[in-house]
Amino acid sequence: MPAWVKGAATDIDAAIAAAADLLGAARMPVIAGLNAEVSAIRAAFDLAGRVGASLDTDGAAGTYAELGALARVGAMTSTPAEAVGRADAVLVLGSEPAKSELLGRIEAGAPTRGRAAGAARAILALDGANEGGVLPALARLRAHFRGHLADESPTAVLASKLAAAQYVVVLYDPAEIGEMGVETVQGLVTDLNDRTRAFSLAVSGGHRNQDRAVVPVSAWTTGQAPRVGLGRKVPEHDPWRFDAARQVAAGEADAALWLSSLPAPRPDWLGQVPSVALVGEASPDAAEVVIAVGVPGRDVGGVLWNETRGALTYWPAQAGGSAPADRPTAASVLGRLTNRLAARSGTAC
Repeated sequence: MPAWVKGAATDIDAAIAAAADLLGAARMPVIAGLNAEVSAIRAAFDLAGRVGASLDTDGAAGTYAELGALARVGAMTSTPAEAVGRADAVLVLGSEPAKSELLGRIEAGAPTRGRAAGAARAILALDGANEGGVLPALARLRAHFRGHLADESPTAVLASKLAAAQYVVVLYDPAEIGEMGVETVQGLVTDLNDRTRAFSLAVSGGHRNQDRAVVPVSAWTTGQAPRVGLGRKVPEHDPWRFDAARQVAAGEADAALWLSSLPAPRPDWLGQVPSVALVGEASPDAAEVVIAVGVPGRDVGGVLWNETRGALTYWPAQAGGSAPADRPTAASVLGRLTNRLAARSGTAC
């Protein structure tokens, strides 16, 4: 199975030993990415408790934009199935939701359930290209809808179309529009519900979708959202303090483990500290210690976020994929690493 230490090919046992040396010598390691199946995410939290690491996710910008707005103003949300089955008007905010698989499913049909069944479906867009960005455009749309602005602009026409719809779904990417944008979306949805039915639905691009699996795992493991530190043996939640990029830039972190069994771009900061990479698409120069692991849903089975269902779903290995013996699961590698560190300290995990 592919593994490298400082660019030289080696076996899995030697790579795990080198990773244990690297993490065991660190005073403030970080475990980041967490683009992985649920079992690997759980194993990463176990390892963090062993080495006193903090944790951060690849999609944290979008996750915290949603969580911050949810804590202050709440949310009225729908599910992908409801959007496909009921919406006769879909408002696409910004550029990222237009790339989602969900929008393709919505565009392919018309509502089949509820009071909008059989009606034509309108796909409406608000990208903010001519209005200084999505957030100003969204604020202007809300002002038109509430009667605070009156003209015959395209935004006014859009507000009228939304008011005439029977079931509106607003698609947005929280990482693209930010925390204030998410709050404004929820305000718009509240306004729309004074006249019709309306809901929001967040969609995240590509590998960032897996953050939706990390949030519940973190909650049931630590009682906190994902950016937590375990350096003092109890979970401490702080979105600013445990931002991995900030920690490395400030010199606070002295080692890192990047977990990405699902293919995802590696961050620039990873090369600035001694690092270990557990990756589904491996290259010898990805980190000081690199271990290739099975890609969930392709090489090995695993529980992943299912955007189509809006839920966690088990994905089996594909026929013809690498056998687990050839590509170990990320969870098994993390478990062996945790046990090795526990054996060194002479205490049970």
